[in-house]
Amino acid sequence: MDEAPAARRQGHAVLASTDRADYASLRRRAVSRTERYRTGRALRDAVPRSALGDWPSPSGDRDPIARIIASHEGRVERLVPVRVGRMAASPHGFLRGSAVVMAHDVAALPATGITPVVCGDSHLGNFGFYASPERDLVIDLNDFDEAHPGAWEWDLRRLVASIWVAGRQNGSTEDACADAVLACSAAYRAEIAYLADQPLLARSFERLDVDRIGEHSTDAALAAEIERAVRRARKGTSDRVLPRFTTEREGRRRIVEEPPLLTRLPEPEAALVAEGLDAYLHTLAPHWQRVLGGYTLVDVAHKVVGVGSVGLRAYVALLEGSSPDDVVFLQLKQARRSVLAPYVHGDNAWHTHQGQRVVEYQQALQTVSDPLLGWTTVDGRQYYVRQFRNMKGTVALDAIDAAALADYAGIVGHLLAKGHARTSGASMISGYAGRSDRLDQAMGRFARAYADQTEADHAALVRAVQTGRLPIERGV
Repeated sequence: MDEAPAARRQGHAVLASTDRADYASLRRRAVSRTERYRTGRALRDAVPRSALGDWPSPSGDRDPIARIIASHEGRVERLVPVRVGRMAASPHGFLRGSAVVMAHDVAALPATGITPVVCGDSHLGNFGFYASPERDLVIDLNDFDEAHPGAWEWDLRRLVASIWVAGRQNGSTEDACADAVLACSAAYRAEIAYLADQPLLARSFERLDVDRIGEHSTDAALAAEIERAVRRARKGTSDRVLPRFTTEREGRRRIVEEPPLLTRLPEPEAALVAEGLDAYLHTLAPHWQRVLGGYTLVDVAHKVVGVGSVGLRAYVALLEGSSPDDVVFLQLKQARRSVLAPYVHGDNAWHTHQGQRVVEYQQALQTVSDPLLGWTTVDGRQYYVRQFRNMKGTVALDAIDAAALADYAGIVGHLLAKGHARTSGASMISGYAGRSDRLDQAMGRFARAYADQTEADHAALVRAVQTGRLPIERGV
């Protein structure tokens, strides 16, 4: 890791109380919100808000392609070209798949040292719809493979950079991209300030249902796209996708293969997945253990998902209840050490099981979560488990114009702040961020500069493919 700037080191020293080992001291002496707010405000002396906008010219030894190649270690080798192809498709595709690169980049930048649980991969595409346990449709962060305690600035920087990159890809002007980033940062500040004044318990119940999105959006084009996304999401349930993903064979239902993205497993591997699912049951709450225990596993397959996750092992399991149309699809997704872990004090010692880390931090960041979230181990590899079809959906980023992008950026800024405030540090973040737009302007400068960097890194990836340094399979 690069040597951290003095401001960042000083910030960590000021706020060591965010470490788990110091929670006992908080029980002995409650720190008031006013004190925490003042502590955050005082951090401006060590880390001026304008400093968060800096993106210095990279040193000559910065090699993003080497970090991407290193991240391929342990992946399914035949799928690495698919991952490269998805990243090479566009700068936004590159950004989505290169969390490991950006984690290294932002870890060396000035930061306050306030470290709630963060998403670690909070790009614009990692927000979306899903069903609450009550089957209400909500919108929130929806990917937590890299979730870990870390600097709140890391999440906000990644989000605003992705907004600028996506805006350019959609043909937005630089001024329009700036407007979207400013809207995101301003919404983040406003939500953090609001939640910092709320009782700690009350913060845990803040959520954004689809019928409340109108409170945060005024753009007609975005409203229409959200409505389309909601309709698609409501159709994404296990029973409704059953005809698409399965077929009847010899009186038994089987998952349909779609190579190379959906493939059958050799019997020994399928048996190991079945054993892993038995162990997974014991990580659920007792009620859900009983519910899911009433289903029978009838088939499993390997399924390629996402961009950054391509090449990691991911399985889909089909479970059948007391009738042929009573089904549940589960997804087992390999969990590895967070890309943030090397840059956080205390490393990754809090969780020896990375699937458990993903589950617990997902539940920390989301207001409501999939009740079937759990974890397991299969053949020595760690996984988290969730519903595969749980009314999940996303806003189609390539279908929204500049005005809609700015509106949506405000929504996701609100959601990111809500997640951070649920864990720790809201009053300190609010004290630091303040009421002016200085933080927003800094984020705008950073987002534009890092969008330029992302385009340069994407070009480097394309060159690496052309020279044979990286394999590629396009269009998959």
